[in-house]
Amino acid sequence: LGVHHALAERAPKYTKRPNVFRLQTAERRLFLFQAPTPEEMLSWISRINLVAALFSSPPFPAAVGSQRRFVRPILPAAPSRSPPEEQLRCHEEWLERVVQELLEHQRHLPEGRGRARDLEEYRVKKEFLIEE
Repeated sequence: LGVHHALAERAPKYTKRPNVFRLQTAERRLFLFQAPTPEEMLSWISRINLVAALFSSPPFPAAVGSQRRFVRPILPAAPSRSPPEEQLRCHEEWLERVVQELLEHQRHLPEGRGRARDLEEYRVKKEFLIEE
């Protein structure tokens, strides 16, 4: 399992077993894990997220095409060579950029009777920005 650009968090909607957390990978795959105690679950979550942050290089810009379609940025699998302080700064800048882009995206809703392709494009980009 590659943890670059992954996110571990509690799985509050999963009620079949206690102390379950979820791990969503960069490939958008979802895994559920169970820990023996709540403390151990929180320990796993924080350690996985720390390693994911340290291994996550900043995303590359999306490929350029002749159409105006939204394309997800490319997430590099190579570990970052930056020190942790630089990594934190890059993650904070990325988060700030994504928040601004989401606000801008929500201000420009597609027309109510717009084409299905435009509505789908809007939905896909909104989902991506919220996930980020």
